[in-house]
Amino acid sequence: MTASTAPIPATTARKVIAWGLVRALASTAALVAVYFLAPLDRLRSIPLGLTLAVAVVLLIAIGTWQVRAIATSPHPRLRGIESLAVTVPLYILLFASAYYGMAVQDPTSFNAEGLTRVDTLYFAVTIFSSVGFGDIVAASQTARTLVTIQMILNLLVLGAGIRVFIGAARRRRDADAT
Repeated sequence: MTASTAPIPATTARKVIAWGLVRALASTAALVAVYFLAPLDRLRSIPLGLTLAVAVVLLIAIGTWQVRAIATSPHPRLRGIESLAVTVPLYILLFASAYYGMAVQDPTSFNAEGLTRVDTLYFAVTIFSSVGFGDIVAASQTARTLVTIQMILNLLVLGAGIRVFIGAARRRRDADAT
């Protein structure tokens, strides 16, 4: 058995798990704080397509970094949980930011005018978790297109994205077992 596969004492394991969960919660809280504090009103002057392209590149870069972090972690399962706690909220917050920018740029993009950051975050989470409740509805063609893209990507994030993180954790665990 190598040092990384040797059993660790229960108290140490609990500390590692607790610290990992604190990091995951802190990461999520930091992302939400950035969403509420960032000057998203300034996005009005940047084309939506460019904003989304930058967001996709950012998400892919962070996802790639997270997979590498899992693959090299002495605790890959825990690192996988931490990675999901960063990647999924980031994904949702990027869409919420795009919806907010659309609502500011063109108030007729949605059926409800004057959408706040809370409203657009709620809308993004609703689209992520289901297909919407109907209280906020994409009204413009651009908004409907973006919502459709989010729904399709949701399937990819939930299916392929999580599978990649789990696969990285399994590969690391299997490598440690040999």
